[in-house]
Amino acid sequence: MKLIVFGATGDVGRKITEEALACGHSVTAVARNTQPLARIQGQIERVDADLLANAERAGELITGHDAAISALRPAQGREPLLLELTRAVLDGARANDVPVFVTGGAATLKLPEGRGQTLLSAPGVLPAAVRPIAEACAAQVELLDATEEPAWFHLLPPAMLVEGPRTGIYGWGTDTLVTDADGNSQISYADFAAAMLDLVESPPPAPIRCTVAWQASGQPPAEREAESAPE
Repeated sequence: MKLIVFGATGDVGRKITEEALACGHSVTAVARNTQPLARIQGQIERVDADLLANAERAGELITGHDAAISALRPAQGREPLLLELTRAVLDGARANDVPVFVTGGAATLKLPEGRGQTLLSAPGVLPAAVRPIAEACAAQVELLDATEEPAWFHLLPPAMLVEGPRTGIYGWGTDTLVTDADGNSQISYADFAAAMLDLVESPPPAPIRCTVAWQASGQPPAEREAESAPE
């Protein structure tokens, strides 16, 4: 497949780029400055682009690709711009009739046994420092839910993304935080990237929102029964 990754130099975007290349795909890596990717080997084309300065550039770059992946994250203090960045990729994918795979945040995931409360809504759960990006991620959820085209897939991380190995072993969930037997909710950047490529290579019926974490039972969304997919 020929994939395009927006936000390819971030912690998540870089791992997705590396995973896609390792899986044998051709990757166009997009960021404002792609120099940090200069040493990555494989079928990679680096493109410097600022979607905030030129949103239409997204559509131009997506042309000719099989799928678009958005791992975009605005800088600290500019978190509300996540909505504008996501919209630019959605518009570009729609213009090219290409599916888009979006990395999100855990803010809207329900707490296990939390009576419907989410990480964002439950009092005292999120530190004040991360509330701006959590609120931006919640707005991203609303944007996607209001989007009929293009086909979209929204992968949410667990409570913690950590440095660590690619194990290829993780549990899947839908709208509730996935935890292990000890109540931990985490996954490595490498395994989160692997999960994203699972979706890209074997996409379930769109739209779908799902989450992954270590040490929990579950199957990729494509292997679950249809009723488990978001309505």
